[in-house]
Amino acid sequence: MIRSPLFGDLVNLSDTLDRLTSPRWGGTQFDRSNGASWSVPMPIDVYSSGDQVVLIAAVPGMQPDDLELTVHQNTVTLRGTIRSAADADDAKDATWHVSELGSGAYQRSVTLPFPIDADHAHATFEHGLVRVTLPKADSAKPKKIAITGSTPEAIAASNA
Repeated sequence: MIRSPLFGDLVNLSDTLDRLTSPRWGGTQFDRSNGASWSVPMPIDVYSSGDQVVLIAAVPGMQPDDLELTVHQNTVTLRGTIRSAADADDAKDATWHVSELGSGAYQRSVTLPFPIDADHAHATFEHGLVRVTLPKADSAKPKKIAITGSTPEAIAASNA
């Protein structure tokens, strides 16, 4: 038996791989229920700066037409579909020896801690990455409030 400081006792290779690929640790998930199929979450980065929030998603194997972006209140959802290589015309009569590429529908949703202005959102696609820029709603932007003093002139002006 192997002892790991991160995962504790590792009984065998299969258990080790299951733990390493657990979504809890940010890995992929291997589904053994119907043969060999990988389910890989759509990895994203999200950051905010100033008056906007930016979401970047890695969508390998997808094209802009394969993607759908929706915003509902302060939740951003990106959906996409990767077509199976087995469905391609040149693969119809092929003999498959290895088939590990994922296919199917993928989705990620992020609920932001502030409202956003979906009407002014902008999304671009380049080299398998989607970059979504979402302005914060006016109600989420910091407001500067003028502070008036209590000088004798200010008091006299407010009493006049």
